[in-house]
Amino acid sequence: MSPSVRISASRLAALAGLLAGALLLGGCATGSSSGGVYTPGQAQREQTVRMAIVESVRNVTIEPQRTGVGAAAGGVVGGIAGSNVGGGRGATIGAVLGAVAGGLAGQAAEGAFTRKAGLEITVKLDNGELRAITQEADDTFRPGERVRLVSGGGVTRVTR
Repeated sequence: MSPSVRISASRLAALAGLLAGALLLGGCATGSSSGGVYTPGQAQREQTVRMAIVESVRNVTIEPQRTGVGAAAGGVVGGIAGSNVGGGRGATIGAVLGAVAGGLAGQAAEGAFTRKAGLEITVKLDNGELRAITQEADDTFRPGERVRLVSGGGVTRVTR
């Protein structure tokens, strides 16, 4: 028989706090798709500016690709918590069930932390071409409004 692993409530709380912090940092690492936020690599670089008229604006959700940090962190916390159930075989079963439940909860939490409201802005360029740009909903745009499309490094933003 293997010895049962016990962890105090204060240590479990500290571990959960550390893992939650890692999850939040993982969400920050996804970058921004805001019209007003630039990465250091985008700053001080020449960009192309085109003028356009807003044709339509549609609300969308921007959901970055999952990093797996949430599922992993939840699995660890759930496994530790589950291992404190019973002894012997009960602790092993509890650890497995806790890890699965924690992994699912962690994955859901990661999605909630990284999901952002966005806009799909369809514009008509001065040459008549239509373009659609999706970015964070950190500004409002209305059909008929004159805007700038700022492009550089494969990224295009809609600004005033």
